[in-house]
Amino acid sequence: MPTWKLHGNGRTVAPGAVVKPDERLNWPGTIAIGAQHVVAMFGATFLVPTITGFPVSTTLLFSGIGTLLFLLVTKNKLPSYLGSSFAFIAPVTAATATAGMGSALAGIVAVGILLALVGVIVQVSGLGWIDKLMPPVVAGSIVALIGFNLAPAAWNNFQQAPLVASITLGSIILFSVLFRGFLGRISIFLGVLVGYVVAAVAGELDFSAVADADWIGLPTFHIADFTAPGTWSAIAMFLPVVLVLIAENVGHVRGVATMTEDPSVNKTTGRALIADGVSTTVAGLFGGSGTTTYGENIGVMAATRVYSTAAYWVAGIVAVLLSLSPKIGAIFNSIPGGVLGGATTALYGLIGIIGIKIWVDNRVDFSRPVNQYTAAVALVMAVAGFTMSWGAFELGAIVLASAAALVIYHLGNAVARARKTGADDGGPIPAVGQLGGDPQ
Repeated sequence: MPTWKLHGNGRTVAPGAVVKPDERLNWPGTIAIGAQHVVAMFGATFLVPTITGFPVSTTLLFSGIGTLLFLLVTKNKLPSYLGSSFAFIAPVTAATATAGMGSALAGIVAVGILLALVGVIVQVSGLGWIDKLMPPVVAGSIVALIGFNLAPAAWNNFQQAPLVASITLGSIILFSVLFRGFLGRISIFLGVLVGYVVAAVAGELDFSAVADADWIGLPTFHIADFTAPGTWSAIAMFLPVVLVLIAENVGHVRGVATMTEDPSVNKTTGRALIADGVSTTVAGLFGGSGTTTYGENIGVMAATRVYSTAAYWVAGIVAVLLSLSPKIGAIFNSIPGGVLGGATTALYGLIGIIGIKIWVDNRVDFSRPVNQYTAAVALVMAVAGFTMSWGAFELGAIVLASAAALVIYHLGNAVARARKTGADDGGPIPAVGQLGGDPQ
């Protein structure tokens, strides 16, 4: 069983100090922080299965189990909660519609296994090859295209109840700018609550399943199906998600290392990738959503300055306990389409903006044709929903757009550099003036 040193008096954190991963506050404080992490991940983690039609309680169970596995694999050195990854929404939705839930789960398992293998390679050889394969313009394009590819799905839900969807979307935006700190970071969760209440008042809520659900019971399990027709075509749609999960996990590790001022945390990157891969594999095998590290929980740590892994053991255990209540899952399954439409309009757009933020943070030079076409072609293919098929085997927009980004960037750079045309990626543009923050 892991042990932690008591930080200071166990009750307070001195100005400028942080509670490190191997430390903890007193147990009442640690339990309170852990519960706060569950609240932080709650809205986002539950939206993924609600949108994709997966069992909510099952997803929560494997989210909690995944968090505990993550802590074990990283030897209790890296604080993280593993929630449902939004990167899986597009391929899961497409695979479920064409080949069924079992095939979608097989795709999740494939992503988990591949991510774990990448983690083993990183643990042995370091991160350099990932930076070369996925420079900022490519990484940003792949993350952005996954979000923008989902725009039609958001519209399909939005038009089911435009008024409720508009109120939900407006509430999310309002809360994000109205509240500071923790409440601002859970604006999507709060906006969904407002939309849910409005839908109830408008008579658009079917609460019958909630009334019939038991308070205590096991989640519903489904088994990944690798033999169903169309499964291997479905698996192909999932492969670009691996690139997103790599970027998210690497970013999480680097963020924790920076905030705790402990560069040694970066040494856990390989283990973090292995842990998320194992968690995603286990979830996919038995009916849960694929997992990833969560920005919402980074926000809680930044606000509280508590990076203790003890809080995440609490969060994982609480998530498992909550998953044993079918009534909680039924409540989330009762969220009407209009509310989801408002929430997903914001969420899917935010996924796209995260990709654009990668460009901005790394000062990608879009005066270079290679960078221009890498992003431009990939995004148009994703938004338009390009597909290619050979008999029963089909490649969807996310696969094609991700492949296009990689090919255009690497082949374009090779040609441009051989010809010395100056069209290649010349690295980040020089900083001019202030970067970020309020204008001075």
